[in-house]
Formats: sequence, C-alpha cells, structure tokens
Amino acid sequence: MSDMFCFQCEQTAGGKGCTKIGVCGKKPDVAGKQDELTCALIGLARAAAGKTPGKLADALVLQGLFATVTNVNFDNARITELINRVHTEKAKLNPNAQDFPVSTLWTGNEDIVSLRSTLLLGLRGMAAYAWHAHILGKTDDEVTAWFYKGLRALGEEHTAEEWLNLLMEFGQVNLKCMGLLDEANTSSYGHPVPTKVPTLVEKGPFIVITGHDLHDLKQLLEQTEGKGINIYTHGEMLPAHAYPELKKYSHLKGNFGTAWQNQQKEFDNIPAPILFTTNCLMPPKASYADRVFTTDVVGYPGVTHISESNGKKDASIIDKALELFGLGSQGKNSLHKDFTPVINKALELGGYKEDKHFTGINGGTELMTGFARNAVLGVADKVIDAVKAGAIKHFFLVGGCDGAKPGRNYYTEFVQKTPKDTVVLTLACGKYRFNDLNIGDIGGIPRILDMGQCNDAYSAIQVAVALAKAFNCGVNDLPLTLVLSWYEQKAVCILLTLLALGIKNIYIGPSLPAFLSGNVLNILVEKFALKPISTPEEDIKAILSR
Repeated sequence: MSDMFCFQCEQTAGGKGCTKIGVCGKKPDVAGKQDELTCALIGLARAAAGKTPGKLADALVLQGLFATVTNVNFDNARITELINRVHTEKAKLNPNAQDFPVSTLWTGNEDIVSLRSTLLLGLRGMAAYAWHAHILGKTDDEVTAWFYKGLRALGEEHTAEEWLNLLMEFGQVNLKCMGLLDEANTSSYGHPVPTKVPTLVEKGPFIVITGHDLHDLKQLLEQTEGKGINIYTHGEMLPAHAYPELKKYSHLKGNFGTAWQNQQKEFDNIPAPILFTTNCLMPPKASYADRVFTTDVVGYPGVTHISESNGKKDASIIDKALELFGLGSQGKNSLHKDFTPVINKALELGGYKEDKHFTGINGGTELMTGFARNAVLGVADKVIDAVKAGAIKHFFLVGGCDGAKPGRNYYTEFVQKTPKDTVVLTLACGKYRFNDLNIGDIGGIPRILDMGQCNDAYSAIQVAVALAKAFNCGVNDLPLTLVLSWYEQKAVCILLTLLALGIKNIYIGPSLPAFLSGNVLNILVEKFALKPISTPEEDIKAILSR
C-alpha cells in the first residue's frame, strides 16, 4: 500500500503520481487528510440532497474544496478541523448520509477513475473562483447548487458517456462562475486599464503580497496607508495594479519577483514579510519562514495565520465561516482582517537600505498588465480594422500556469518566434516566462496583451466571442489559437470550460495530465482536436498553415 497517492498537478512524480511525498512538498499525512476531507464533502452533498443546505454548509463546501488545491494548505490540524466541521454540518442535514470511502477515491476502472478525477479536480478549481466571488458578496444559485450536484456525482456510478456529459455541463457552469468573479472584481475595483508596472523595489519597509485575492490586497493597502510601507505584488497578484480602486494607492509600488515556483530563491533572506492569500505556497525555507504569513484557506504548520476574526490567530474554521457570512457576533465587520502582525514585521525588518533593481526572467524591467475585456473591446474597431487590413494575421492566447518542470522554456521561445504580424494574448502566471519581453506593437497595439489572472480566461472568452460576432463567424473560424500551459486544478476547470464551449485545436503542455487515461485522452483528441505541444517552430508552422 502506498503512503499516499496524488496525481492532480503537472509535476506529479514520474508523470504518474506522487506515492511517497508530494513534489509540491505535501506530506503523506496531509494528503490522507485531504482525501478524507474530499470524501466528507461528498457525504455532506449527499446529506444536502433535497434540502436547503444553508450558508454555512455552502461555505464549508467551497473552503473544503479550495483547501485541497495544490500548494494551498499543508496544515494537517486545520484540514482536520475542516473535516470535523463538515461532519457536524452533515449530521444536521442527514445523520445517515455516508461519506465516500477514502479507499476507493483513486481506485477502480482506469477510465472511470480518470473521468471522476477530472470532475473532482475541476470542482476544486471552480471552488477557488467561487470563494473569491463569495467574499465580495457575489453568489449564484446555479453555481452553488452545482457544487453539491458534482460532489454527489463523484460518489455515484456513471457510464463513460454520462461522465463526459457531466464534464461538459460542469464546463458551462464554470463559465458562469468565472463571470461571477469578473463581476465581483470589476464592481468592487473598477474595470482594469492598461498599466505599466516596474520591477524596482524602493528602499525602506515593504510587504510582498501574493496569490489572487484582491479583497485582501485592498485591506492591506488601507491599513498601510501613510505608514511609510510600500506594497509589492507577486505572482498572480500582478494584475491588481490595473484596477482603478487599487492603483489609486500611491504605495502600491510595483511587482516583486517572477512566477511562484521561484519563490524559495527569490524570498531567500528577503528583508520584508510575504502575505500568501491563496496558492501557490511552497514550503518556506528557514531563511524567510519567520516572515511568511498566510490568510484565508492557506495554511502551513508553524506559520502565522491571519484570520477573518479581526486578526485573532486562534480563530477556528467555523468562526471564519460564520463571520464571513455575517452569521457571527461581529456582523457587518466580519470581513475585516487585522494585518498588524504583517505591518509590524515590515517595520521590524526595514526593507532594503537602497533601491533594489530586479528584472523579469528575460532581463526586462517593466511589465504591462490591464488588457482585460473592457480594455481590449474598447479598441475593438482598431483591432478589427488591423485584421481586415492584414496588419494582424493571427492571435495566440499563450497562457496558463507556470511551474518548475523542464520544458516550460517552450512558452518563452514560442512568443519570441511569433511573427511580427501576430498578437499574443496572455493570462495567469505562465506569462512570467515572457511578460518582460519587448516584442513591439502593431499600429500602437502592444503585441503582448496581459489580460490578468487565470480566472480572467473569462475576459479572453468574451473577446473571442465579440470578434467572432464582428467577423460573422464561429470562434473556431477566427485566426486565434490557444497555447496553454497547465499546473493545477484551476487550469483543469478552465480547460473544461473551453471544451464545453466547443473550442478546438487547443495546444497543451508541457506534458499531459496524469489523470487522463489513454482512452479518455483519445476521446478528447478525437472530439476536440486537443494537441500536445511539440516545438515552437513546428507548432507555429502548423498553426499558421491551417
């Protein structure tokens, strides 16, 4: 019997599965607890059948799924607490409902396990997006109900065709979920605008904030205003610079470091605290572990955690859930977080004594972001005219997750080799492979357009739909090709959405998911013309010759 089994991320051991310890740093006991939590959530969904679960149950479903996403929570005690709370809530709804057996979660017919796992991993990714929207007060009954439907489906028998239908239905629901988060972000912070972001770190105290949660950043900016502390984004927080309600803070200075997988090197002896709001957290090295802070569902043993309970570090998961939904004693103030420990650490460490000049991985010193749907569609007539005039021959969406596995330089080389009459759309942290490159513009339109975080695939889809409408054709008939990199479960839910929309000829890499069996992969290749990447030269030639 293996100590653990996990094959949910692209770096999984041997391309098959982690069985001793996770490549991400997850230990067998944590992996076991995450499996137990997953099976408990299936039990909760069973108990909720035919009932109105309530806001607390909804919160536990989202947090429980989110906690199992790669590089989110390594804290056995907090996961155990989540399990206990899920069981308590399940007992209220139906004490006879059974959890799914942990021993069969990853076992059975290879193709059925593959299909079941694909749905589970998609649900985990969608839960992250739904949670961020929830925090900003945006929910959707169909999205919420589908979490319960999907979890129940994981514990039921289905034919391969039924599983595929569930996956396509899920893809459509995830599109609605991404739209919900887009609405939550833009209604709270305004629509992103094109913005230049420096990589220079100024002397003096500073805080690095990483992850995806814009609400956490907003609170941090409010609490540090006027205190002589600068704020720098990291990883997927980079697009925050483009939101008007965030960029108005003058101490939101720039971006620190590159993609998440470089953090152990880039954070080594950093004279500042780092706040993790979501994935991707790697096990901190001793040289900076004392200055790492986590919040929300993120966790690591021994690291200071900032809760929603006005900064009380010992607040339980149940307190967090209750207060987040206004069910606790603190009422309307329940969303408040007290970042005083992070602020004090920044003042204590003092930052760099002189300005520190950093670059992207290609030597660039300035990054551009903010080309979300409103920004791109605002100049749609200019884009359309450029296509009709032949100035723009093709669009490439080169985006997705980054990672440490060899072969990801493909995406840097791909962008470098794209013809000068093509435009590269990008999103998510995969862009750090090339977002500091200067490859010019076409008639004033930058050839690299950063559309935002991974969930901003919604923006890319809306742009594609608008262009298809303008040219009176289908999305698959556009001069547009998706070249995706994947690492974790958010990429899974986005891919399922793209497939559910009928988008074909998607290139994916740097390797294929271990959870896709040979038969399931063949179905996707046959139905959607899903293509593994080869070399930049060969792929560009094949794309442009179609």
